[in-house]
Amino acid sequence: MTNDNACMNAREILQIFRNQHLFDRTITVGRQEYLKHAGTTDTNIYLVEEGSVRIFIVDGEEERIIRFGYKGNIIVSLDSFLSEKPSEFYMQAIRKSTVSIIPKEKFMAFIRSSEQHLQLWATILEDLVLQQVEREKDLLFNAPAERYERVLQRSPQLFQEIPHKYIANYLRMTPETLSRLKKS
Repeated sequence: MTNDNACMNAREILQIFRNQHLFDRTITVGRQEYLKHAGTTDTNIYLVEEGSVRIFIVDGEEERIIRFGYKGNIIVSLDSFLSEKPSEFYMQAIRKSTVSIIPKEKFMAFIRSSEQHLQLWATILEDLVLQQVEREKDLLFNAPAERYERVLQRSPQLFQEIPHKYIANYLRMTPETLSRLKKS
């Protein structure tokens, strides 16, 4: 992989997607509406243009948030995208959101169209794997303060875009614990 691709940031990747006219359509989903339900297959790639979205799974009676998307973020039900099989993940708008959609067929045709595009896909996948590793590390820390600090360092904008009750769930702590950590 070239250094140019390794150093490519999310804005540059989004600009390539826009320049290649990969976004098929744009939709608006209301607050608490779902983009995807558990048990369904979803192979779309979503760009959050406005608003915020959460990806979560239900564990017994409890929701477990694994990822957020807000303005400028790409979100995808990655397991369903890759396998084309149903996934147990939900994708739900936290507030009214506008998302642009790239269908998998269109995206894969783009990726397969050149060596440079294949390298871009490798860059995207590497970034997704690294994000997942960081998320797994977050969950391994027992101390809520360490989890909070790691996420704050990595994604400070999260704390402006996402309501605290959802961040607390993501960090596996109560909203009261998150509030105390923010104050200290």
